[in-house]
Amino acid sequence: MVLAGGILAGTATANDETYPNRRPSGNQVQSAEGAIPDAARPGDQSEAEPPAILDRRDRIFYPGDTERAKPLLRKLLLNIALDQKDIFTSPFHINRNNALEWLVPTAITGALIPADTHIGNAFENSRGQLRWGGRISQIGASYTLLPIIGGSYIYGAWRDNAKAREIGVLGTESLLDSLIVVGVAKEVFRRNRPQDRHAGDFWGGGTSFPSGHSIQMWTVASLLAHEYQHKKVIAITAYSLAGIVSASRVAAQRHFASDVFAGGAMGWFIGRYVYDTHMSHLAHKHASLVPMIVPEADPRDRRYGLRLVFGRGPTSDNGSEDSTRTAEIR
Repeated sequence: MVLAGGILAGTATANDETYPNRRPSGNQVQSAEGAIPDAARPGDQSEAEPPAILDRRDRIFYPGDTERAKPLLRKLLLNIALDQKDIFTSPFHINRNNALEWLVPTAITGALIPADTHIGNAFENSRGQLRWGGRISQIGASYTLLPIIGGSYIYGAWRDNAKAREIGVLGTESLLDSLIVVGVAKEVFRRNRPQDRHAGDFWGGGTSFPSGHSIQMWTVASLLAHEYQHKKVIAITAYSLAGIVSASRVAAQRHFASDVFAGGAMGWFIGRYVYDTHMSHLAHKHASLVPMIVPEADPRDRRYGLRLVFGRGPTSDNGSEDSTRTAEIR
């Protein structure tokens, strides 16, 4: 149970230490291509706050536009490597602020394990139930979800839809994160499946705990729900479908209730983690020294020229942007 709690809560608290200021408000993030944090505005009360944390992901910036396959794949793989480091080292960062995210999933999983057999026997367990449960649960398989997520990026590139591209990239990252986490967890716990000999035994050589279909489905559902926070119908639909897939794994006698709950909890936290790290980086000051040449004209004073701008300053109260580190050419 200590190991289970560590892996469960690892996905819950992976970004608490690295990204303490996650979930910025809407006025903190303007767009994926240019985000200006409120903390950077001059004269604001937030000037006393510490500067945004710069981390290794700043060199692996999320794509704001369609990219060629090679650099996109390189960024994706490096992001996943950093995700895994954060996830598997997170048990060392437990504190009073995230203690509930460790204790609640662990307690529920621990309560479900002794009741797994009773819950499984509560189903009819007919041949038809097993067949339909197996068919429905394939919605949460990686060979179903990965093409759908990849298709979202292709659609976004075709229709120039930034949100679809973002879901394609972040969805692929979160799904691959969940596959790695669940693969490691299965090797650690090696729990027998309900139809195996000595069903439910841990370290019996099985692959029951946690549920791979459940973690993958809840990962995607969590990411979509966080991406579309203001469209509740999307969150309700995604979570309902994830719940149906999870229940179908129990109905098909492929997993116990504790398996699907643990997988679902891990998946939800992974989806939130990937979304939050993405939003955190949108609030960083990137490319502050990239020069831009901006034409200037003032007919009243008969002044014309060019301004060499190194990055853009924060947005002022009247909506205009103040340029920083400029050099005028007249």
